[in-house]
Amino acid sequence: MRDISVPALAAPLRTGGLADSVFDTAAHQPDFAQLARRDDRAPDGWLEVTAGEFRDEVMALARGLLADGIRPGARVALMSRTRYEWTLFSYALWAIGGELVPVYPTASAEQLRCILNGAKVTAIVVEHEAHAMTVAEACDARSRLRRLWQLDLDCVQRLMEEGTRLTDADVHRLRHAVAPGSTAAIVHTSGTTGRPRGCVITHANLAAECDTLYAGWGGLLAPPGERPSLLAFLPFAHVYGLVVQVACLRGGVKLAHQPDPSSEELLPALASFRPTFLFAVPHVFEKICARARLAAERAGRRRMFDAAMTVAVRYAEAQAAEARGTGRGPDPFLRARHALYERLVYSRIRDLLGGRVRTAVSGGSPLLRELGLLFAGIGITVYDGYGLTETSGAITAQPPGQVRFGTVGLPLPGSAIHLALDGEVWVRGPVVFAGYLDDEEGDGGGGGSGVTGAGAGAGPNGRHRRGAGPGNGPSPGTAPSTAHGPGSGLYDGWLPTGDLGHLDDDGYLVITGRKKDIIITSNGKSVAPQGLEQRLCAHPLISQCVVVGDNRPYVTALITLDPEALAQWRKLRGEPEEGGTGGGAASGPSPEEQLQAEVRRAVARANASVSRAESIRAFRILPGEFSQQSGLVTPSMKLRRAAIVRAYAAEIDALYAQGERQEPETRKERRRWAAAGLYAR
Repeated sequence: MRDISVPALAAPLRTGGLADSVFDTAAHQPDFAQLARRDDRAPDGWLEVTAGEFRDEVMALARGLLADGIRPGARVALMSRTRYEWTLFSYALWAIGGELVPVYPTASAEQLRCILNGAKVTAIVVEHEAHAMTVAEACDARSRLRRLWQLDLDCVQRLMEEGTRLTDADVHRLRHAVAPGSTAAIVHTSGTTGRPRGCVITHANLAAECDTLYAGWGGLLAPPGERPSLLAFLPFAHVYGLVVQVACLRGGVKLAHQPDPSSEELLPALASFRPTFLFAVPHVFEKICARARLAAERAGRRRMFDAAMTVAVRYAEAQAAEARGTGRGPDPFLRARHALYERLVYSRIRDLLGGRVRTAVSGGSPLLRELGLLFAGIGITVYDGYGLTETSGAITAQPPGQVRFGTVGLPLPGSAIHLALDGEVWVRGPVVFAGYLDDEEGDGGGGGSGVTGAGAGAGPNGRHRRGAGPGNGPSPGTAPSTAHGPGSGLYDGWLPTGDLGHLDDDGYLVITGRKKDIIITSNGKSVAPQGLEQRLCAHPLISQCVVVGDNRPYVTALITLDPEALAQWRKLRGEPEEGGTGGGAASGPSPEEQLQAEVRRAVARANASVSRAESIRAFRILPGEFSQQSGLVTPSMKLRRAAIVRAYAAEIDALYAQGERQEPETRKERRRWAAAGLYAR
C-alpha cells in the first residue's frame, strides 16, 4: 500500500476569515462562557469570559490597532508566552485583515532578526522589558519595525483607549473584506536542520484543520452532557499551539491559558482548572509519568508504582489485541490487578491533570508505542497524530475509538498520503499551506500570499528536487508542476515532507524518521535514529539522546540526564545530590559505576528493538542537558543534530577511539552481562 485518502467531513471556508467566529458566537450566544482568565478572587481561581465580553474586547483592540496605523496586510509579530492577551491580539488583528507572525518568547536576537526582516514585520507585541531589549538588539538597517507594544506596560488598555475615536463600522468593513485565501499567519519552521522558513498559512487552512478535527473528534472532548474545556500551555508560536487556540474558539471549547509549562506550575493549574481534554507533546506525557514516579519514590512506593505501570501496559495491550481480533482481552487475574492499581495509583495520576481528563492528543513528534499503551492502561486514551508547520498542524490522526498505538493514524478527512519509493511521505489536502515566504533580499512579491520564486524545484526545507519520476512523487514519470508557484514546495498540490514512513495493512501511517537524519555507517548500513532515541528517553533518568554514526563503523549515542530524576536517584542511594562517593560499601561499585550500569541497561533495552548492526555500541553521558541558550535545541524543544555533533566532536571521537568496550565481546562476557541485566541481545 502506497496511497490512502479519506473523504472530507467538514465543508471548506467559503467566505470570511477566522475572526468571524468570535462575532457570530457573540451574536447568537452572548452569555456563552468562551474563555477563562486567572483571577484569585474567583472560588476556583478562574474567571469566565463570555462570548459577548470577548467580542467587545476584540473590537476595542481592533479599533486601537487601526487608530495606531495597522492596516490590512500588515504583519505584526507577537512575542509572548501563552496567555489571554495572545488570543486577544491575534483575533483583533485578524478582524482588520492583518497577518500574525508568531515568535517564541525564548527567541534570541539573531533568530528574531531573521524573522522580523524576512517577514517584513512592521509592528511587534512583546511581553516585558527583556523582550523589548531583544527587539532593540535585533533591529538593523533592514528592519521595517515601526511600533512596539509591551503587555506588562498595559498596552492593551492604552490601545483600546486610542481606538475610541473610531467606530465599530470601521472594523466591520475590513473584517468583511477578509477572504478565506487571505494570509492569517506566517509561522516559522523549527529550524532543526538550518534557518527557519516562514510558512504562509491562510484563514482557510486553519479553518479546515480545526473544523475537520471538531467534526471528527469533537465527541472526545468531554463526556456526554459535560461542557468541554481545555488549558492551553503549548507555545502559540508553534503551529500546534496556534491550532489549539483557533479550534477552541471555533468549536465552543472553553479556553484557558497557562504561561509557564514547567511541571511545577502546570500541574497545579491543571488541578485547579480541571480540563476535560489535554493537548500536549510526548515530552509532557513523559514528564507526567516521571513526576508521578518521583512522588512514589519519595513515599517509598516505587516498586508498587513500577508494578502498576507494567500492569497498565499489559492491560492496554490485551485490550488492543481484542479490538484487532487477535486476542481475548485481559484475563481475570490481569483485570483484578488493574482494578487494584486503579484505586491505588491510576486515579491519583489522573488527579494530577484535574481528574476529568480521559482523552488526550499528542503531537509535535511521534508518541512511543509503550507510552501510549501506558496512558491507555491508566485510563487516558492518547490520540497520536502527525503534521508539520506546512500542513497547518495535523495531516493524520487516530480515528475515534480506533487507536493503533505506535502509528500516527490515517489521513485527516479530506487529505491524502502518498509514499514515494524511497519511503518519503507526501501529503496533500486543504490544510496544506500556501507556500514558503520569500525571505530573499530583493525578490519581488508573489501575490497576496507573499510566496515567491526561491528557485523552481526547491522542495521542502530548501532541498533541490528533480522531476517526480519513479520514487520521487505521486505522479511517476512526469515532472512536477509547481501549481502553487515556484519555490512553494508544492507539486500538483502535493507536499514532500522529508519524513520517512510506511503504511500498515489498514492504512495507518508509521513514521520511522527524517530523511536528513538517516545515519549511514561506514559499512553501508542505514540506521533511523528516532526509534532508538525515543526508547532511551522513555527511561526516567534520561532526558535527551542523540544517536550518531555517519561514516563510522558502528552507532554510538550522546545522552543527557534529567536533573530532578538524577537527584532523586542519588538520594535514594544515600549519595550527595551533586554526586560523590557517599553510600555503599567500599568494595562495591562506585556511584558513577552504578549510574553507568543503569544507563547501560536502558541502552540494552533499546537495542533489543533493532538488529545488531543498528544497535548502540557505546555511549557517553554528558554533564548537562542540551539547551536553547547553547543553540543546540530549537524553541519547540527539538534537537539540532548537526549543531550537537559539531559541539561534541571531541566526545564523539573519543567514543570511537575507545572501541566497543561498552558492549560485551565474547560469548562468556555476554552471558555474564545478561545475568546482570546489562545485555539484552
